[in-house]
Amino acid sequence: MTRLQSILSESCPNCHNEKVFKSKGHLLKMKFPQMHKKCINCQYTFEKEPGYFFGAMYISYGLCFIEGMTLFILSRLFVDSIFDFRVLALSITTILGLSLYNFRLSRIIWMNIFTKSPQKS
Repeated sequence: MTRLQSILSESCPNCHNEKVFKSKGHLLKMKFPQMHKKCINCQYTFEKEPGYFFGAMYISYGLCFIEGMTLFILSRLFVDSIFDFRVLALSITTILGLSLYNFRLSRIIWMNIFTKSPQKS
């Protein structure tokens, strides 16, 4: 399995077999995603040290920026004015709606950046 497949399937960056998150979270119930401490299959520790995922915030910011710019460009096809309340409301709704997905995805990307591929024997 490649790194991209591991990221999209939200699986362990080391063995690519088990899921990293116990639950995906729920925005309306105000529940955040729950991570396993270690991989069930290979015992890989996901959080290496306190503050390990601070860098994932930058990735999450980048994801929000890309989503916001894509939405803005697409909205320009349908709305004449840049300062339209509908565009603002749609942007805020989209960013909030994708926030838990961005949270999970940014952590998975961060772990994959700093995980060496296992040696094949």
